[in-house]
Amino acid sequence: MILSKQDSFENFKDLVKKNRSCRRFDNSHNIDEKTLLQLIELARNCASAANKQPLKYVICRNKDINQEIYSCLGWAAYLKEWKGPVKEERPAAYIVILGDHSVSDKFWCDHGITAQTILLGARIMGLAGCMFGAINIKKLKDSLKIADHLEPKLVVALGKPVEIIQIDDLGEDGDIKYWRDENSVHHVPKRKLEDLIIGSL
Repeated sequence: MILSKQDSFENFKDLVKKNRSCRRFDNSHNIDEKTLLQLIELARNCASAANKQPLKYVICRNKDINQEIYSCLGWAAYLKEWKGPVKEERPAAYIVILGDHSVSDKFWCDHGITAQTILLGARIMGLAGCMFGAINIKKLKDSLKIADHLEPKLVVALGKPVEIIQIDDLGEDGDIKYWRDENSVHHVPKRKLEDLIIGSL
């Protein structure tokens, strides 16, 4: 069956909407190395400023090292009472995205492009993830023995999702903070389309 352009667009829109920042996973579900390499292959094919391709990656499935990576990350700043997922709901794998200063000192938005692409690919595979910029850089570099010329830019946590995430229209109070209800459903307020367009010429 050949999809129309509109159907293809709607399918992609649905994928984007499903690609929420997931912070609770089924830790018993293993992610194999092949899957992680397939996601890096997606990243390898992304656009790069001036085609410098300065990004490098560390992939990790090891439970002990995963725990070290976990301890370097800031989890859900808006959920003040939540200290992060319990052990059984922590990510099964991580991809650390690094900027290689021996290639370029300017990484522009390359790491954002690749992280989003990795997460979209993960969703197609039935996985979910979360992109972390709140990183204890020194601790992470020490834990993973990362060379001085490599700068951690983002960490992508991956796993089989157990969290239900719902997109809501932003309320009249304008509060953009995500929150969880009594059933642990994670709510993400989004501004309306008409509030984003400031000109149409």
